[in-house]
Amino acid sequence: MRAPDPSGTVPEVEITFVGSGDAFGSGGRFQTCIRVRADGATALVDCGATSLTAMRAQGIDPGEVGAVVITHLHGDHFGGLPFLVLDGQFTRRTAPLTVFGPVSTRDRLHTAMETLYPGSTGVKRRFEVEVVELDGAGGSLRHGPFSVRGWEVDHASGAPALAVRVDAGGHGFGYSGDTAWTPALVPAADGAEVFACEAYTWDRQVRYHLDYRTLREHAGELAAGRLVLTHMGPEMLARSGEAEHAAAVDGLVLRAGTS
Repeated sequence: MRAPDPSGTVPEVEITFVGSGDAFGSGGRFQTCIRVRADGATALVDCGATSLTAMRAQGIDPGEVGAVVITHLHGDHFGGLPFLVLDGQFTRRTAPLTVFGPVSTRDRLHTAMETLYPGSTGVKRRFEVEVVELDGAGGSLRHGPFSVRGWEVDHASGAPALAVRVDAGGHGFGYSGDTAWTPALVPAADGAEVFACEAYTWDRQVRYHLDYRTLREHAGELAAGRLVLTHMGPEMLARSGEAEHAAAVDGLVLRAGTS
């Protein structure tokens, strides 16, 4: 991790739940998109299909995004990437964009762009798009102030699905992505000041997803400073007030590293 500056302080990390919803817009929420800002740099954790609209609705400039960390290759977590890339093209972006994701991210992005906008991958851009595929075993990669890691979880998406961790300045943010309970969530949460975790249903088990009852049974294994529920379906939204843990909403801003 990055060392403190000479004053003995470390940069604040700002976490914004730009989109906190499930795949189907339950509760009128945007799909998963979480902005992490530190030391003048911006990364997105997931970029669901509605992300560009969500960012614009909240006054966030897509051009500030230097990296996108993708948990898995379903449209509500990944489908906004073609629009983010094309937005950069039409706004004359020049800063490079780095995409971190599971194995197959590079091919899936190419396919998605050609499906949505045929010929778009052959257009010469003013900025580079680099795709870096994570090993799924917790290996660390750097991007500016950020350290990025991923652990393979239990969710079928045609490619490995990951829980991810983004650290900066000694502060950590983790996200489960979509998954059934798996021990892989333990290292993803370990030491994070904020860990966002799927709670798709209250207690109904849905294959490859996490219900709140199961999460609550394992919450003691997740050594994060704060556990925040996200990706909630209708049943969970209706009962979120009964939960012992805080629930994300679109636009929620959390900060780590403030004195």
